[in-house]
Amino acid sequence: MLFWRGILLGLAIAAPVGPIGLLCIQRTLAYGRWSGLLSGLGAATADGCYGTVAAFGLVLVSDFLVDRSVWLRAAGGLFLCYLGISTFLSKPATEAATATQAGLIRTYLSTFILTLANPATILSFVLIFAGFVPAGLRYGQAIRLVAGVFLGSALWWTVLSAGVALLRQRLTPRRLVWINRLFGILILGFGMVALSFRG
Repeated sequence: MLFWRGILLGLAIAAPVGPIGLLCIQRTLAYGRWSGLLSGLGAATADGCYGTVAAFGLVLVSDFLVDRSVWLRAAGGLFLCYLGISTFLSKPATEAATATQAGLIRTYLSTFILTLANPATILSFVLIFAGFVPAGLRYGQAIRLVAGVFLGSALWWTVLSAGVALLRQRLTPRRLVWINRLFGILILGFGMVALSFRG
């Protein structure tokens, strides 16, 4: 039961389209399904890490992250601004690029780090867990719950990247240029909001 509840929590946290979702969609359109999927799995891994923190009640870790939220938000905001500008200026490939191991690792790590750099994620996990997860979880129960959270998040990113990859076949290079520009502006906007946030 906790495993399936974890899957639902993972889907609920991953599904809202924010900067990571936009990045996953843009990378799928520009570089193909594997790039989008690995972007999403990087975010799912970070969700799994935060789910572990929330499920096991590691107060020291969550306090450490919250105490450094200003620096984490600034680093994440700057990186989002960089990604937004580079996405806006990038020229879409006429076909999906051949995925190299190094390129896929960088793709995975970039979204993993970006998701971890958002202290609001840990707070959302704590709040959601408080509302939907019984107190006093045992280790075995917490492991099943965290596994469900990761799989639910990974399922969302798999469906999203596969759907966008199918859509890519119908897009012309001219439309891809405008999609890159739109997503670049939106990602840059997320970065500017993160940098301007005070709290």
